[in-house]
Amino acid sequence: MIPKYVLNRFTLFALLATCLAGISASVSLCKDKDKAPPLDPNDPTVRFFQTADDLRGGKLSEFYVVADVYHDPALPNEQSQHVLKVDYDKAKVFGKLQIVVRSVGKIQPDQMKAYTAKEIFEFGLSDQAKFMKSEPGPFGKPGDMYLVAPADRPLASAPITEPVRSRYESFVSEFLLPAMAKK
Repeated sequence: MIPKYVLNRFTLFALLATCLAGISASVSLCKDKDKAPPLDPNDPTVRFFQTADDLRGGKLSEFYVVADVYHDPALPNEQSQHVLKVDYDKAKVFGKLQIVVRSVGKIQPDQMKAYTAKEIFEFGLSDQAKFMKSEPGPFGKPGDMYLVAPADRPLASAPITEPVRSRYESFVSEFLLPAMAKK
């Protein structure tokens, strides 16, 4: 006959081995789940990060770009134009890429010759929106932020919706990347 304390030790050992095997399997499944899918090399942010790293050494400070012409519902008889201020620092953990958006009246060709993009940006009285990106990939990943200023108020956090994502991608692919290639 086997003493009870030996059975209790054997039962405890078997229970411990079973728990450890379960934990090991769970950790293995979590590691597989946490693996990020490969990044699309055509993604605008991936292309921007790569271009900034290659051409600017991973740092881009106060880079100004005159962007799209649009119709502001608040000013139905006038055209407006977005002007962007971009800061990028590869060394930052959070907010590596920051794009500040301001609006001015439509810039005429003679004004484009007379003023720098920075001066045009400063004509805008307040920030309309701000996009903050920490990692390459589509806008809206964890760590990304979108701030918007509703009706002459300060910037405040807002949800990243599909129109916001499209606007971000348009700014990066249609205006920032071509401007970086020129300068």
